[in-house]
Amino acid sequence: MVPTFDKYCSLTCFLFLYLSSVFLQAQDKKNISDIEKVYLHTDRSTYFIGEDLWYKAYNVRASNNLLFDNSNILYVELISADSKIIARNKTNLEMGLGYGDFQLKDSLGVKPGTYQLRAYTNWNRNFGEDFVFKKNIEIIDVFELHDKLKTLQKTPLETKIAKKEATISNTFRVDFFPEGGSLIENVASIVGFKAIDNNGKPIDCKGEIYDSDNELVTAFESVHDGMGKLQMLPMEGKKYYAKIKASTGDELRQDLPNVLKQGYLLSFRTIKGRNIVSINTNQATLQLNPNPLLTVVCKAKGISYLETTQTFSETTLSFELPKDKTPDGISQITLFDNNNKPQSERLIFIEKEQDLDIQLLTDKPSYQPNEKAIVSVSSKSKTGAAKSASFSLSVTDMNGQVEEKDFNSNICSYFLMESDIRGKVYHPGYYFDKTNPKRLEHLDNLLLTQGWRDFLWKTIPKSDVKVSYKTEKGITISGRVKQVFADKPLINNNITLALMSKKNRNIFSTVTDSIGRFQFENLMFSGKTNMYLNTRDEKGKFRGEIVLDSIELAPMAVLLKKEWVDLVGTTNSLADNVLKKFTAFGVKPENVLKEVLIKSKNKFVRPVFYGVVDYSYIADKNTKTLATIYDVLDKVPGVLVVDRAVSVLGARAMGVRDETPQGEPIPDKRPLILIDGSPMIDPSQLAWILPTEVEKIDVIQSSIVKDLFILEKESDGSVISIFTNGNIKKPPRTNLQSIKQEIEGFYTVRIFYSPDPEKPDVELDKKAAVRNTIYWNPYVHPDKTSNATLNYYNTKVETKVKVALEGITGNGIPVVRNVYYDIKK
Repeated sequence: MVPTFDKYCSLTCFLFLYLSSVFLQAQDKKNISDIEKVYLHTDRSTYFIGEDLWYKAYNVRASNNLLFDNSNILYVELISADSKIIARNKTNLEMGLGYGDFQLKDSLGVKPGTYQLRAYTNWNRNFGEDFVFKKNIEIIDVFELHDKLKTLQKTPLETKIAKKEATISNTFRVDFFPEGGSLIENVASIVGFKAIDNNGKPIDCKGEIYDSDNELVTAFESVHDGMGKLQMLPMEGKKYYAKIKASTGDELRQDLPNVLKQGYLLSFRTIKGRNIVSINTNQATLQLNPNPLLTVVCKAKGISYLETTQTFSETTLSFELPKDKTPDGISQITLFDNNNKPQSERLIFIEKEQDLDIQLLTDKPSYQPNEKAIVSVSSKSKTGAAKSASFSLSVTDMNGQVEEKDFNSNICSYFLMESDIRGKVYHPGYYFDKTNPKRLEHLDNLLLTQGWRDFLWKTIPKSDVKVSYKTEKGITISGRVKQVFADKPLINNNITLALMSKKNRNIFSTVTDSIGRFQFENLMFSGKTNMYLNTRDEKGKFRGEIVLDSIELAPMAVLLKKEWVDLVGTTNSLADNVLKKFTAFGVKPENVLKEVLIKSKNKFVRPVFYGVVDYSYIADKNTKTLATIYDVLDKVPGVLVVDRAVSVLGARAMGVRDETPQGEPIPDKRPLILIDGSPMIDPSQLAWILPTEVEKIDVIQSSIVKDLFILEKESDGSVISIFTNGNIKKPPRTNLQSIKQEIEGFYTVRIFYSPDPEKPDVELDKKAAVRNTIYWNPYVHPDKTSNATLNYYNTKVETKVKVALEGITGNGIPVVRNVYYDIKK
């Protein structure tokens, strides 16, 4: 009979007490790099083409899950099944929080399939793929799937069965993982096991363990997602194998790992609320190495929190992990010999009672269609004191899903478990469902199996490792200035940067350093923005050539592992329910037109930083008959052309005398001429423009543009802006001292539209007719009284609704709360 832990626990009581006191004093004060971890809460995990995907970003310090005000740029990417980044947002992080969205349109190249949502900061890249957030989402074309289902329904039953059998291989795999890493002769052991099918998905199984004499040792059966554990006592000179039968009926024989003659094992048990760690060995080991000096190190997220060295003289030594010293989440316990060589390792999960009471309540248990719902959120301690926290809230139509199987990834499972284990964890939310009394036992099975060799923090970079990627506090525009036709840097050249958009006008200046470089850091601007760069020497003369660095950070390599997706079951149920809503609102598959992409010539886009346009000239058929650009300018109201000298009548620069007493322009000053938004540096640029290439000319008598471009000669404050049709034959680049470019700033966040029957908007309400996401709010912050109240109107459809709250408290505790209600008449 295999000895149990309880039988030898009392024999080690003295050692247990003594070692506990040593552990209480053994605090490792070392720290690791300020590593970031990112989590995205999305409104759903399954979407339909044409819908919006909404997300809230939480960026925390990996060592303690506290919101981390480090990086201010988060790159969020949508990656297709063929490993292409089809959309990318630069999300602005403030105090570790940010939010955004993606429009899942055909025009983006969105097709049905499994996509990956990926998020990382530039600083994240120093620590590799394991610190990049990844989440799979399913995108469905409801009409296409509907057609496939109709075809399937018409298929004879025998054909369906044959196809199903053809897609299911009769192979499966079971791996065995001894607790602590090895099986040792005469040492009682726990062995974890994990069964998966040929697609890598969990599969239930049961079986028996036999020794090399074909004697039955023990039986076992999986308890959750193909995982479980068994207990055995390996005997001297024996080998072991398993006979296993899967739930599909397939059978397998599998050898267990070889049994070692000597060694040490770590084991972990929770006994009456006490976390007990044991070191176990056999007499053969003690005879070979009497009184060994062994060191036990306990770490969480790469940081040692308990450490002790003890002389080992018995076959078993046990001690308690003090609760006040053990952090929440996964801990790694490692046993080292006197040569600092690891002998055994165990991953454990610690869940501590938190002084936290988070409430998510709806004002009713059920609602009428279109009825107003009021949701209350409170964040308090158990004594009623306010607790600071940031949450995001999604309200979604379940579309036929069963809440009992709603075990997707969430902020708790990710920060406390998933992000610390490599590889896919199936149904991660299951292990954090507090209504399930078996969840921690089953989580221990997960750590015995998948966590056995895939623990993330085994290879964490040290704090003294040289980093390659800097923390980004804002957008950087940088480059260098060199001599024209040579690579010699120009130092102390003045650089002027202008960033112009519909909402912002910003001007910055700097000078080049000793190697000719310049840099504008920590810039904060959103959306498409016109960037203008100019350089001049210390005397104000245009000199040199600007060589601009890439403004957009190159994305990380895409390492997307394709997964087998079963389109039968949940996906079909979702699609069927959504299709019914389309039909109910008068939208039928045969009436939906495919998106048509119309290509046309680019029209001119007027820069928005002019000020008021005084005169405009639109090219017509008569324009094409003119000989030169100067003939065209002579036709423009407000423009005077004398011997190819161009000026603007009534030009008025602020505080500058711009006319003679007779009203003639002062010849030493001139207008700023823009060609398709870029300033003309050399007069020959104007001569290159043909009348047939002109589309529009704007004239501005007074503009702030004179402040944006530092010119060799002072502007009189006026602007002549020439727009061409894009067919201009460009001369060799002569304005090397100037760059005009449209760049992308932070993603401009959209606001989730929630219909209000009391304030109808016909156009927006029509677009929101099929509401799979009923309500989304990325910033739910309880007030000083610890409360927050939100309201929205329910959908027209009778259905079950999920209200999901996710977030994190001010002291780094991830929170998930779900409530469900019905909409029914």
